[in-house]
Amino acid sequence: MIPATLSLDPAFRVGAVDARLFGSFAEHMGRCVYTGIYEPDHPTADPDGFRGDVLDLVRELGATIVRYPGGNFVSGYRWEDGVGPRDERPRRLDLAWRSLEPNSVGVDEFVAWCGRARVEPMMAVNLGTRGVADAVDLLEYCNYPEGTRLSDLRRANGAKEPHDIRVWCLGNELDGPWQIGHKTAFEYGRLAAETARAMRKVDADLELVACGSSNTTMPTFAAWESTVLQECYDAVDYVSLHNYYDPVGATAEDFLASGVDLDRAIDAVVATADHVGARLKSRRRLKVSVDEWNVWYQANWNEPEHARTDWVEARRLIEDTYDVVDAAVVGSLLISLLRHADRVGIACQAQLVNVIAPIRTEPGGAAWRQTIFHPFAQAAAFARGDVLRVEPRVATYDTDGHGEVPLLDATATHDEESGAVTLLAVNRSTTDELELSADVRAFADHRLAGATTLTAPDVRTTNSAENPHAVAPTDNPRAHLADGRLTVVLPPVSWNVVRLVPNTNPAPTLSKED
Repeated sequence: MIPATLSLDPAFRVGAVDARLFGSFAEHMGRCVYTGIYEPDHPTADPDGFRGDVLDLVRELGATIVRYPGGNFVSGYRWEDGVGPRDERPRRLDLAWRSLEPNSVGVDEFVAWCGRARVEPMMAVNLGTRGVADAVDLLEYCNYPEGTRLSDLRRANGAKEPHDIRVWCLGNELDGPWQIGHKTAFEYGRLAAETARAMRKVDADLELVACGSSNTTMPTFAAWESTVLQECYDAVDYVSLHNYYDPVGATAEDFLASGVDLDRAIDAVVATADHVGARLKSRRRLKVSVDEWNVWYQANWNEPEHARTDWVEARRLIEDTYDVVDAAVVGSLLISLLRHADRVGIACQAQLVNVIAPIRTEPGGAAWRQTIFHPFAQAAAFARGDVLRVEPRVATYDTDGHGEVPLLDATATHDEESGAVTLLAVNRSTTDELELSADVRAFADHRLAGATTLTAPDVRTTNSAENPHAVAPTDNPRAHLADGRLTVVLPPVSWNVVRLVPNTNPAPTLSKED
């Protein structure tokens, strides 16, 4: 058994947890919306066509904000196609994913769904094939109370009250040659600045996200951010970061170290943004919106020939099935996001349903939790208050892609209001247990409320419609608290949650009611 140590003390904090770190993403891509979120003929569908079983799982997942409607889709999207009577809405060719878009779900339906799912909407505007005027029109439609053509149109369409959408993405991945309306950094930076200033004339209190790089392997990474922010730094609040982690072709040891890469990516974007701010002598400090992140078996994505020639609705796209290793990596990526709580204000796991998603469905059939559902749900439920500065001492191992990597990845939060302390930890070792010893004397009046572990004897185990509970967190009986010392044994390739609560808290177990 490999020893690991760390200390938890509320005096050493990184920053407050923004609830929007636990966001998600719903794009008109594949079956995320159609037969995922929306399926009028499903046995659980409500009168507006939303799947009730999916809504239940979204609420259980604990997502707080959902980005919409894309993604690559938004760069060719006409938002007005998706409002008004459904039987009058046009069908369009979606060039991004080579599909037929029926426009059965649009902005009004999405906002209504957000209310039922208890999530905040995060809207993206089309800066690929459109621009300033269309972004302002959509904002007026959504947020202006009444008395103008577009606000009155919204009211006529059934949404009497403004949608009051506060967070807006200024386009999507416009650095990518695959993007409809791909632009140079200078072109996009100028357009983002012009759009932001115009939108703020309609609604001054918006939070606006400028497009950062599509991923850190782009040849223009960091240079793109530098040029874009030179143009729009004082007009926006966030710069985005997208990064996916592909297990195909990587050793398990390398893949389990993916969080190290996300740490470096966030640090690089922060450093670039701060450099631009210093150069402009700005007193503002931008935050990062990691509004696309996940595990994606990207190298396995080989579309059949018919997918490149046929135009169909809701084609199955990148419906990856996740195992225990993937869940551990997602847990580690969540730890990285929390570790940067002082600078990461929004994060959206991509996507919510079916498309590289924590929730899977079958048309007319079941909905179930993938393995990666559980780390997200537990972090969203328990990571509250302040992120504590955690510096584990543990053995390292060598990787081809990330250098020397610690076997333990961990962070912790302290909720001053409830007093609860949550330790989140991943054992990256593929062979050995870790015996973690934590100095928690700063929480001397606390007791152990519970500990859970997600793992399996075969770490390639997955969940399915037939066996939806094959992988889930289980109680870890090898956790003990005595004399200011917490000890817990972490199995190989595992995601772990340990919860401490004040002795005055009557809750006896690790539960969402703590």
